[in-house]
Amino acid sequence: MSASDSERWRDAQAPGLDVFEDLAAAAFAALPQDFRNLARDVIIRIEDFPDDETLEAMECETPFDLLGLFQGNGLAQGGGMVWTGQMPNTIFLYRRPILDYWADHEETLGGLITHVFVHEIGHHFGLSDEDMEAIERQAESEGD
Repeated sequence: MSASDSERWRDAQAPGLDVFEDLAAAAFAALPQDFRNLARDVIIRIEDFPDDETLEAMECETPFDLLGLFQGNGLAQGGGMVWTGQMPNTIFLYRRPILDYWADHEETLGGLITHVFVHEIGHHFGLSDEDMEAIERQAESEGD
């Protein structure tokens, strides 16, 4: 690390919820248009951690185990129609677990947020891991 790199990081702070919202919006904007059209009604929420109920339901050992979560009825489960009283389909991105994972891996923060975001949207559509990887590659090439 050069002196200029260490200078740049010395006063850096972890990105807050507002920065994560911007990164999630950029990740969504970089997705293929057809994919975005299908996911336009999905709500995106950024939170520091999952709540205790979610951690218990997902059988997480620590609050850092879950990077993101899709809640709702995905298109693969007939979730294209909203019924009265049904909560909207929502994707949660969890800031602190994502930052923790980012600190331990050689991946850009934007790339990691895109990965988690695509994975959670993939649950909405019932996509395979291979389908999600192809969408991520397309998003990366459009973002370049």
